[in-house]
Amino acid sequence: MSDDVWESKTFGDCADLIKDTIDPNAVQNVPYVGLEHIIEGGLRLSCYGVSNDVTSAKTRFKKGDILFGKLRPYFRKVVLAPVDGVCSTDIWVVRAKPETDQKFLFFWMASQEFVDEATRASEGTKMPRAKWDFVSRIEKDVPPLPTQHAIARILGSLDDKIELNRQMNETLEAMARAIFQSWFVDFDPVRAKADGRDTGLPADIAALFPDGFEEVDGREVPKGWEVGTIGESTTIVGGSTPSTTNASFWENGAHPFATPKDLAGLSTPILLDTEKKITDLGVDQISSRILPLGTVLLSSRAPIGYIALTKIPVSINQGFIAIICDRALPNYYVLSWVRENLPLIIDRANGTTFLEISKSNFKPMNVLIPPDEVLTKFVQQVEPLYAQIGSNEQQSRTLAQIRDVLLPKLMSGEIQVPDTMTS
Repeated sequence: MSDDVWESKTFGDCADLIKDTIDPNAVQNVPYVGLEHIIEGGLRLSCYGVSNDVTSAKTRFKKGDILFGKLRPYFRKVVLAPVDGVCSTDIWVVRAKPETDQKFLFFWMASQEFVDEATRASEGTKMPRAKWDFVSRIEKDVPPLPTQHAIARILGSLDDKIELNRQMNETLEAMARAIFQSWFVDFDPVRAKADGRDTGLPADIAALFPDGFEEVDGREVPKGWEVGTIGESTTIVGGSTPSTTNASFWENGAHPFATPKDLAGLSTPILLDTEKKITDLGVDQISSRILPLGTVLLSSRAPIGYIALTKIPVSINQGFIAIICDRALPNYYVLSWVRENLPLIIDRANGTTFLEISKSNFKPMNVLIPPDEVLTKFVQQVEPLYAQIGSNEQQSRTLAQIRDVLLPKLMSGEIQVPDTMTS
């Protein structure tokens, strides 16, 4: 606005650091947020912990508080708390002072400019921590409160759409998992036919299921279905990391190169991009080369259990078991099977420094092999769900990019807020 008067203020003029420390034993079964729960650069939580699982003193926060990771602040771990809870003491809990909009303050702290300033004055070499005394002296031109509200609404509307997509994807994924559970774990259609009940499925799908069970390798399975191993039913490969000191493997790389970190921040089991890229020469250093689209990735160590379906051609490092679904089982079935059997997979892991599931321990795991026509119908049911998940995720990535481009321009006044939004 032309008549806006932006006033130079310090961050400390606008924000209070909340130091409501508490023994976690005094609060049971409340959400706990550690740095591991805040997605790097994502401005959202991946999940919560539980206060019962932590022992040292924590900081109490309220819904709407800003949580900012002060340890290694360059990771840009900042989020608006969606609930009340407790958090690690490596996280600042921040509230806006009067005449400062809380969400405006959040976007200030989420700006790369603020993160860079906080990082510049961090204490410690290996584990740098931002200093409140320093960031509280950071100066910035701050607009009047109505303009702050408007800026927060513009940026917040993009975050709201991203959150709506995330919730929609949760529902779609739950639907796909429910179909797998019903057909291949609980065997609901088979049990219904055995009891003379309606399966609740369309006639053409119901006709594909038998009306009873038989024992195969000591396991009760639907009549006519087989039991095999995951290693026989798919192609299992691993990866490696080309030398990071050889620039010819990395400089100007164009091929996506996945590490478990790429899966850690996913809100859906769909891999659309990777942080690192490698060159043709880098790809040549990896025996598994470039994996085909639709490969199922399982992180095999530190931790075991990140799962994703690749929607891009990708090479992988040594932290994965990659399952290429080019034999008896389709990838959507394998994706659900891995998730369903994750506790059994972890039970097969070993290691002294950290648990790892090796390919040799993974390949012999038993897997149910339904008839091809049942698997085909399953894919027809869930493929559109995962297609929509991927589309929503791609849109959210685009929205996040738009938000991150607009954020510094709005916060600096380079882009002015329309008068209609401040009146």
